[in-house]
Amino acid sequence: MKYTRLTKEQLEELHQEFSNFLATQQIDKKEWDQIKVSKPEVAEQELDVFSDLVWEGVLTNAQYLEHYSKNHIFLFGFNDKSIQTIVIKSLQQDIDFLTKQGLQWLSDAVFTQEVEIKHGNKEFGDDRNKEVFNIIEQGAILSDGVLYNQFKEMLKL
Repeated sequence: MKYTRLTKEQLEELHQEFSNFLATQQIDKKEWDQIKVSKPEVAEQELDVFSDLVWEGVLTNAQYLEHYSKNHIFLFGFNDKSIQTIVIKSLQQDIDFLTKQGLQWLSDAVFTQEVEIKHGNKEFGDDRNKEVFNIIEQGAILSDGVLYNQFKEMLKL
């Protein structure tokens, strides 16, 4: 397995897609129920293959990720060749970007000495999707890129 298995909740959300996946292998509901009971290792393999297919599609289409911690916000933008990163850091230890108040403070203080903003660029190695997945595993979430693009424009990147 290249990535991680989808959670039970994710699989439930993708029930129709999973049914279609099984159908492409000529496995109907009755046969799937039989496989789960008589060959659980085969059922596990099917779930793993399906999970990897879903992840591969999501990661291929991923353009932006965001990761929030107490004093940092990491914004990631991707193209086929590289990762662009914008890191926003509060120099005031009592500011918490995980709260609405912390984000409001950032909005007010973004151009002050209390906020440090850095940016960088890194070429992908051999496996773009695996690198994007590794960032997600560290706590980043998929994003629409609005915040990333706002900072990119402000910083004239």
